[in-house]
Amino acid sequence: MRIMTYNIQHGRDYHTPDRDNILLSQTADVIRELDPVFCTLNEVRNEGALPGYTDQAKAIGDALGWQHYFAEAIRFDGENPYGNAIVSKYPITEAETILIPDPAEKKYDGYYETRCVLKAVLDIDGKPFTVFAAHFGLNPDEAENAVNTVLSETRKCKTPFALQGDFNLQPDSPLLRPLFEELVDTACAGFGPMFTFSSDDPFEKIDYIFVSKDVNVLSADAPAIIASDHTPYVADIDF
Repeated sequence: MRIMTYNIQHGRDYHTPDRDNILLSQTADVIRELDPVFCTLNEVRNEGALPGYTDQAKAIGDALGWQHYFAEAIRFDGENPYGNAIVSKYPITEAETILIPDPAEKKYDGYYETRCVLKAVLDIDGKPFTVFAAHFGLNPDEAENAVNTVLSETRKCKTPFALQGDFNLQPDSPLLRPLFEELVDTACAGFGPMFTFSSDDPFEKIDYIFVSKDVNVLSADAPAIIASDHTPYVADIDF
């Protein structure tokens, strides 16, 4: 089956000069074209006080005729929800939002933002498959907390699973080493560098699909599609 991760930057249309227009139908079109059985999304809005803060996961899911779940990480200005989401052809039997702890002390000068892990269990033709979707913070202490959080969850997972999302780190980062040691990076199966950012001139890989070791990786790709600031990333797997 094909699985997919996509940082959609809340649906901003990269075909317009100012890129301020939100066009969720374009996001749905990209997912429909690549035809995964599910797609996890980063940088997703939900209903809030500001214009443009709508239930984006539902809008994309409805456009595809799929189920959806939104995992809130933060509320900007206390009123505008932002986080990760999943849309799925298959039933979502369980779903929860797991917050990544903020660093107790901010050690760096960069921008800090509370992040979360979306956990969803899907019924794939009668077989459970667990999906973890995360968007790591920009600072090393945030990323360290994110790695610890996702590993805490994957280590106790009893089903085949995928861990995916925008991790804001390149593959040679020491912070990612524990993930490479315990999981399988679908891009490491010899399918090329898989640059995912930026979409109009990809030069680095910061989006990932890791799978558990009981999952076979058949292929992977980061199609050169410009709709968000990231390219989508897909992997074909068997479990």
